[in-house]
Amino acid sequence: MLTGSAFALSACGEGDSSASSKAADSSDGNGSSQTSGSSDKKSDPEALARVANGSVLQVFSWDFNTIKESMPDIAAAGFTAVQTSPVNECLVGEGGGMELYGDGKWYYHYQPTDFKIGNYQLGTRDEFKEMCDEAHKYDVKVIVDVIANHTTPQLDAVSQDLIDAGGGSFETLFHKNNEKDITDYGDRLQCTTAKMGGLPDINTERPSFQEYFFKYINDCIDCGADGFRYDTAKHIGLPEDPKENDGFENNFWDKVKTETKDYDSKFIYGEVLQGGNDMIEEYVDAIGRTTSSTYGGKLRAAVKNGTLDTGVVSEYWIDRDPKQLVTWVESHDNYINDQTWRELDNDQVIMGWAIIASREGGTPLFFSRPYNATEENNWGMNRIGPQGDDMYKDSRVSAVNFFRTAMTGEEETLVNPANDSTAIIVERGKKGAVIVNSEKELKADFDINLPDGEYTDRVDGKTVYTVKGGKLTSGKAIPENTVVVLYNDGYTERAPMANVGVAEDTEFKTDKDSISVNLTLENADKGTYSIDGAEAKEFKNGDKITVSKPSSGNVVKVELRAENKDGAKTYERVEFTFETKYEIKKGTKVYFQKPDPWQENVHVYIYNTDDEFNDDWPGEPMKKEADGKYSYTFTDDWETPLIIFNDGAESGTEQYPAPNEKGLIVEPDKTYTTES
Repeated sequence: MLTGSAFALSACGEGDSSASSKAADSSDGNGSSQTSGSSDKKSDPEALARVANGSVLQVFSWDFNTIKESMPDIAAAGFTAVQTSPVNECLVGEGGGMELYGDGKWYYHYQPTDFKIGNYQLGTRDEFKEMCDEAHKYDVKVIVDVIANHTTPQLDAVSQDLIDAGGGSFETLFHKNNEKDITDYGDRLQCTTAKMGGLPDINTERPSFQEYFFKYINDCIDCGADGFRYDTAKHIGLPEDPKENDGFENNFWDKVKTETKDYDSKFIYGEVLQGGNDMIEEYVDAIGRTTSSTYGGKLRAAVKNGTLDTGVVSEYWIDRDPKQLVTWVESHDNYINDQTWRELDNDQVIMGWAIIASREGGTPLFFSRPYNATEENNWGMNRIGPQGDDMYKDSRVSAVNFFRTAMTGEEETLVNPANDSTAIIVERGKKGAVIVNSEKELKADFDINLPDGEYTDRVDGKTVYTVKGGKLTSGKAIPENTVVVLYNDGYTERAPMANVGVAEDTEFKTDKDSISVNLTLENADKGTYSIDGAEAKEFKNGDKITVSKPSSGNVVKVELRAENKDGAKTYERVEFTFETKYEIKKGTKVYFQKPDPWQENVHVYIYNTDDEFNDDWPGEPMKKEADGKYSYTFTDDWETPLIIFNDGAESGTEQYPAPNEKGLIVEPDKTYTTES
C-alpha cells in the first residue's frame, strides 16, 4: 500500500512504560458500546463458499452509502462479494479533504487512529451496518480490509483508548524495533517489528492489544462482515519467526482463528506481496489464504504482450492449493505504484479478468479503478466516496462472473487453440469454456471439449458457435481483444442492465461558475438525475444539464438512476469540484510570527495542486526581520499557491499548519501566526 506524504511527519513519541496494559472498553465515540449488535449473530453458513467460488469486487474508496445504493448493479454484474476499504477510524488529512489524491488522500484510511468502525471518508458504523444488510438482501457478502500492523505516523492523532490497549504508552503500543525503518526485507525480525514505509509498527503480540483489536473485528461481524483482508500481513510475525525479548509470543495468526467469531464461515486472507524471504507458503498455512501477487504480475505481462501461453498463464507461483489464493489482474497497489500508472488498458484488464475468473483455482478480485480514469489522468474524477469506473459492469466481466458460479466443481483445462498462444481457452469439464483472444483475428475452427450442439456467446448474446465432433466452428472469426463465454447448462437469461453516467471527456474540476455535463444512458428509455438532493428530473441519453457553483462549499453531487426493462435498478453518483483560482505575482511578500519554542531557522514550503513547489521539503529559508517576525518574497509568479511554515528541521518537528493538513491560502502582506 502507498503511504507517502508530501510533508515531513513527527517522529515517534515516548510515554510512561509503566502504564496499565489493560485494554480499555471500546466505544463508538458517541458513548455507545461498539458491541451493541447481536453477540451471537452468525453469518450465512454458506458464506465462505459463496465468496470462495464467486468473484469479489474491490470497491476502492467507495463510501458505505454508495456501496449500498450500488448493490443492484454489483449483484447484476455477477459479483458475489465486495471488499471495502478500511472502515476503522483514521487520520483526517488536509482538513478532511475528499480527493483520492490532492486535497485529501485515499491512503489515510490505511492510517488507523483507532480500531472502531467509522471514518470521515467512508461513513459511520450505522451506515456500515446498513450497507451490510443491503448486501445480504442480494446475497452479496462483505469483506473488510483491515489493518493490524500499524497506526498513522501522526501520533498525536492516535486515540488514548488504543494507546491504553497497547500498554499505556507509544513505547509499549509499538515494537521496540519500531525506532528503525525496514532496510532489509530479508531480515524477518526487521520485517515484522520495524517501521514499514514510515508507519509505526504495532506490537501485535501484546495480549491487551489483541483483545482490543478482536473486539473491533467482532463488531464488524456483528454489523454483517463476512470476511477480512489483512493488509501488510507479511509484517506480522509467524510462530517460527524471530521475536523481540518482550515476553510475548508470535501468536497473532493463531488468535485470528480463535478470537474471530464464527471463524470457520469467514473468508479471511492476508496481503503478502511476494519477494525475497516472504515466507508465502507459511503465511498460507497460518492464515488460510493469501494474495498471489507474482501471478498477477506474470498475467499482466502475458496480456500486455499478447502471449497467453498455457505454460505461463497456468502457474500460480505458490506451492499451495490454488483454492487458498486470492488472484487479481491488478490491485490498488500496482495500479497506483507502477511508474507508468497503468500497465494495461481496459480491454486488457478485462481479458486478464476473463482468464482468472473462469479458472477453477483462486478467488478472483476485481479492482475498481477511479471513475473515468485515463492514462493521462489516473485519478479520473478524483473523489473518495462515489463509485469507481463502470468497467466492473462490462458485459464481458458479468458474463464471466456468472460462468464462474455456474462452473463450480468443474475441473479446468487450459488450451491454446490450434497451438496459437495469442489466444487461450479455459475449459471447465465438458460444461463450458471461455475463449480469450488477444492480438489478431482467430479463425473459429479448432478443437474444444464441449458436447455437440449450438452455443450462443453469453457476452454479446447473439453470436452462435457450433460444436460437432469436438470441433468448434462459426460463420465468422473471433476478433482481437475479445472474450467469448460458452455454456448452456446453468445459464440464466437476464435483461441487460441499465447504465447511467457522464461523457468520458467530462471535466470534474473547474474554476468557472458552472459546467455543462453530458449525461449518458444505456438499456433504458429514461433516467433521472438529482443535483445535491433536489427533486429528481428525467433525462435521456445525450441530454445536457448545467451544474452550478454552490452557495456554500465547493462540491456538487449529482445522482443518476434508471431501471432496465425488468425493473432492475442502477445508480451512479458523480461529484464536481468548483475551485477558487487566484494569482500571486513575483515580488509578493508575506510574513510569519514565529512561536517562541521554534528554532530560528524558519522555512516556507509553497506548493499548488499542479504539483509545483518552491523547493524540496522543508522549502526555502525566510528572512528574519525583528522580534520573531520573518518574511518571504515570492521569486516567481504562482497560480493558487498554498503555504506551510516550519522550523527547517528535516523531520518537520514544528510546522504550521500541522502535518497532513492543507496549506494556507496566500494573502499578500499578511502576517501569519499559529493563532490566525
